[in-house]
Amino acid sequence: MKVAIYARVSTEKQLTENQTVELIEYVNNHTNWELYKTYTDTITGKSDKRKGLDELLQDARKRKFNHVVFWKVDRLARDSLVFFQVLHEWENLGITYSVASLGVDTNTSHGKFVVGLLEQVAELERKEIIEKTNLALKRIKGNIEKKGYHITRDGKKITKLGRPKGSKDEKKRRKSGYYQRWSK
Repeated sequence: MKVAIYARVSTEKQLTENQTVELIEYVNNHTNWELYKTYTDTITGKSDKRKGLDELLQDARKRKFNHVVFWKVDRLARDSLVFFQVLHEWENLGITYSVASLGVDTNTSHGKFVVGLLEQVAELERKEIIEKTNLALKRIKGNIEKKGYHITRDGKKITKLGRPKGSKDEKKRRKSGYYQRWSK
């Protein structure tokens, strides 16, 4: 069976190699598996536009492999919609998948159930991170409104929220694409 590996990390500070080394070993431990290719991304799991994932899906449609292995459920996606769209497409193509860190194989209905359940946990975790971030931003905004400033953990004094202006911020940004589609 030809097997593809997918590994993803969220930031440049992390290495996909930490996952790929383990995933290659996982594939090599299965006697009837042959490694086809390794696909990697360094981007948030929330995004459904990922170069490595897109290439993986294109090769899947061409039926270049028949099994995919990834390290954890949240490495494939942190958004249930994206996650289940990918899995649904693989299922329609006859491609199975395994979550290596759990030893879960989706050739069984119980395996599919466990993976689906874990994806819901991953999405919950992402939403909790967003809630915590929004709570901290609300507190900082309150400090700025009340005192006129906020002192960060590293001792910097800030007077407004948001990222610092960059060179591209001199011009007014054009509202297009996503904004126009969803603002109506």
